[in-house]
Amino acid sequence: MKLATIRTGEGTRAVRLDGGRLVDLGYPDLGALLAEPDWREKAAAEGTTTYDAEGADFAPVVPDPSKVICVGHNYSNHIKEMGRELPSYPTLFPKYADTLAGARDAIVKPAETGALDWEVELVVVIGKEVRRADGAGAEAAIAGFTVMNDVSVRDWQFRTVEWTQGKIWDSSTPVGPYLVTPDEVGGARPALKVTTTVDGQVMQSDDTGTLLFDPVFLVEYISTIITLRPGDLIATGTPAGVGHARDPKVYLTGGETVVTEVEGVGACTNLIVGDA
Repeated sequence: MKLATIRTGEGTRAVRLDGGRLVDLGYPDLGALLAEPDWREKAAAEGTTTYDAEGADFAPVVPDPSKVICVGHNYSNHIKEMGRELPSYPTLFPKYADTLAGARDAIVKPAETGALDWEVELVVVIGKEVRRADGAGAEAAIAGFTVMNDVSVRDWQFRTVEWTQGKIWDSSTPVGPYLVTPDEVGGARPALKVTTTVDGQVMQSDDTGTLLFDPVFLVEYISTIITLRPGDLIATGTPAGVGHARDPKVYLTGGETVVTEVEGVGACTNLIVGDA
């Protein structure tokens, strides 16, 4: 199944893609749907209200997750381009609901930065509360996958050794458009092509099969630290090709269209607009 949260004139709605139509599932967003123990059955149910998928206004796939955990340094090529050693454990940092944007929203370049960058990421969406999950429990907790562009404010990110201040700018991180269930992409450890293009030029291209720490391991590891709840997001990291690592460095200045895509899952397509 492909599920989403869309914006309508009456507020946000949880929907299922059915051909060219989006079927209303009777919930205000996917976070509310995933909180139901039988969310899979409810997501597959018939619905009478539908919307045109072509013109849909996508909200963040889960608009208000209890937590967004991001993983840095999880593709070997990206680690090397940033001049780091391969880690023994996942490098984690948080995002917040206010950081998120829709998959087709414009992203406003903050006036405070001259170093705005892109990062395509496969995102795990949690569908079941888990703590200290083992392999089977971790796999069962994965509702599906979505796409994130972890838009990064590099000059603020590297002001300190801790990255969070460069990763949490308001409405800077598109997530969506769809949650795609594991059965559609080869299971809970999918090997999917990930790409970023900027104005049609390929900047990043890799495969999630090369992740150092795969989705199931990340659910195990993070749930050891903190309870994962339905609707929580785990961004699994980005491959080589970011603008900051290029020589000369390449940053987003405004006017570019950035497409971050994961094969079989979908794409975020975002116009970068001028300083705000």
